[in-house]
Amino acid sequence: MATRKTASARRIETRCVIAGGGPAGVMLGYLLARAGVEVVVVEKHADFFRDFRGDTVHPSTLDVLAEVGLLDAFLARPHQTLAAIRAEIEGEEFAIADFSHLPVRCPFIAFMPQWEFLDLLAQAGRRLPGFQLIMQAEALGLIESGGRVTGLRVRTPQGPLEIAADLVVGADGRASAVRAAAGLKVRDLGAPIDVLWMRLSRRPEDGGPTLGRLHRGRVLVTIDRGDYWQCAFVIRKGAADPIRAQGLDALRAEIVRAAPMFRDRVGEIRSWDDVKLLTVTVDRLEQWSRPGLICIGDAAHAMSPIGGVGINLAVQDAVAAANLLATPLREGRLTDADLAAVQARREPPTRTTQGVQVFMQERVLSRLLGRDEAARPPAFFRLLRLFPLLRRIPARFIGLGARPEHVDPSILRADPEHGRA
Repeated sequence: MATRKTASARRIETRCVIAGGGPAGVMLGYLLARAGVEVVVVEKHADFFRDFRGDTVHPSTLDVLAEVGLLDAFLARPHQTLAAIRAEIEGEEFAIADFSHLPVRCPFIAFMPQWEFLDLLAQAGRRLPGFQLIMQAEALGLIESGGRVTGLRVRTPQGPLEIAADLVVGADGRASAVRAAAGLKVRDLGAPIDVLWMRLSRRPEDGGPTLGRLHRGRVLVTIDRGDYWQCAFVIRKGAADPIRAQGLDALRAEIVRAAPMFRDRVGEIRSWDDVKLLTVTVDRLEQWSRPGLICIGDAAHAMSPIGGVGINLAVQDAVAAANLLATPLREGRLTDADLAAVQARREPPTRTTQGVQVFMQERVLSRLLGRDEAARPPAFFRLLRLFPLLRRIPARFIGLGARPEHVDPSILRADPEHGRA
C-alpha cells in the first residue's frame, strides 16, 4: 500500500477501499485480503460498540465462518443459541421455526452482540498483510476521473485522506454516504413500523427464550443476552413522539401489557436515554454499481428487522462479492460486467426476502398494532402446531435464506493463524 502527502490531504493507493465497518464491509475486507487483494476498510466510529446493532447470526453465516476457519473462534466468544423460534400470542405459545433439521454445521441461531462479531472479523483481518482497518474515518465523497469512480475522500482526526482504488465499495449502511455521492437511485418499499430498543435484566426464573410476545396490540421481541434481555418494542411508524409525550410511565405500562413478566423490572428504564428509536426502512437500489463502485449490504438494500436477517444478507452479499471480484481485482482486470454480476446474483434473494418482510409488516403487524383487543393467532401458526414438519419451512427461510452463499475455496490463501486455505 503506497502512502504519500499532497498539499491538501494524505493519499493512500490500494486495490479496494470499503466504506463501512459493519458485517458486510469487514467480512468483504477479510475475504478479499484472504484472496491476496490489498484492501482498506474505513469506519467512521472509534469502535464497534453500538447497542442497537443486530445480534442474530444465522446458520448460513455460521457455515461461512466455518469455511474460512473462524467458527471455533466465534463460538468461543460470549453468545447464546436458539434452536427454535417460539412466539407467545395472547398467552398462548406457538413454535414457529425448528432449525434442528437444517443441513448445516450449526443448526441454531447464535445471539452475539455485533461488536463481538465485528471484533472477531477485524482481528482475523489484521493478521493478513493486505488488510487495513482505519477507525474514525468517515467517507465524505468520491474521487472520479473520466466517468469512473477512482477512490474515496475520507475525514480522519489527522486530517483529510484520499484513498485511490480500483474499486470503491459502499457498505456504510442504510444512510450510505457512498450511494448518495454516487447518485444511485433508491426504491423505498415502505415500512409501517418502528422499534424502541431497550434492555431489562434477565433472571434465572425467566426460563427459556420466547422471541416474540403479542398481547392486545402490543408486540415485544426479547433477545437473550445472558444477564439481560435486549428488548424491541414494536410501534407504528411515527408513533415515537406521541409515546414520549405520554411519559415514561405510559411506556413502562405498555411493555408490561405485552409481557407481564417484566412488571417488577420496567423501572430499570430510568429515562428516555435508556430507550433508543430504530427507524425501520425497507428499500433497495435499482442499480447497485457504477464503473469503479458497488454497494452491498444495507447500502444496497435496507431490511426490516422481521426475521433478524439483516446481518446475514449483508454477509451473503460480501461472500458473493468476494467470490466474483477477488480474482479480477487481484489481477487488475476488474470490469463493469464483474460488478453487475454481483447484483445479478444477490438481487433475487433480496427481493424475495423483502417481499416476505413487507407482507408480514402490512398483513400482520399493521393489523395488530394498537388494537386494544385480543388478537386471533394467524391460521398458519395453528398449522405449525398441528404439523411440526411445517416448521422447517420458516426455519429454512430464516436460517439459510433464499440463496445461501458459500466461500469459493479457490480464491482463498492461507490464514496465518489457522494455516488453512
